[in-house]
Amino acid sequence: MKRILTFISVFALLLTSCDGEDGRDGLDGAIIASSAFEIQLDFTPENNYEFVEPYGFQVLPTDVTLVYISWEIANGQDVWRLVPQTVIFEDGNDLVYNYDFTQTDVRFFLEGSDLDILGAEWTQAQVFRVVVVPADNVGRVDFSDLDAVMNMYGIEEFSRR
Repeated sequence: MKRILTFISVFALLLTSCDGEDGRDGLDGAIIASSAFEIQLDFTPENNYEFVEPYGFQVLPTDVTLVYISWEIANGQDVWRLVPQTVIFEDGNDLVYNYDFTQTDVRFFLEGSDLDILGAEWTQAQVFRVVVVPADNVGRVDFSDLDAVMNMYGIEEFSRR
């Protein structure tokens, strides 16, 4: 009987030792958190309308990177949109703000029919917010809403790069 009680106690400890703060699975008792930063970029023909930024923090193979672009200012507040974002111009030209990511960096890039004719308002001083979220939390929040993502993952500010 003592062996059964010992086995049950050890088993119960093992099951509870990997819980995060909110009861979801953690890594060796660590709290699963999101990392975030803000970056301002210039897209030019010289950088092939792309920019690669190393994270500067650990990203797990299962983490997911989200990128938001500062789209406009409405009533004195920044409006953020989840990337990719597409713009179709009256002349038929198009522009797509896009990104991809690896475990070590995130790449921001422009796609379009003729990027060389874009005005500076579309290519210069573009501000992005990057949020890396644990994959086990994907689907628990509307990722198109930056405020909801910030609330879900406890992000209070974005470090500037």
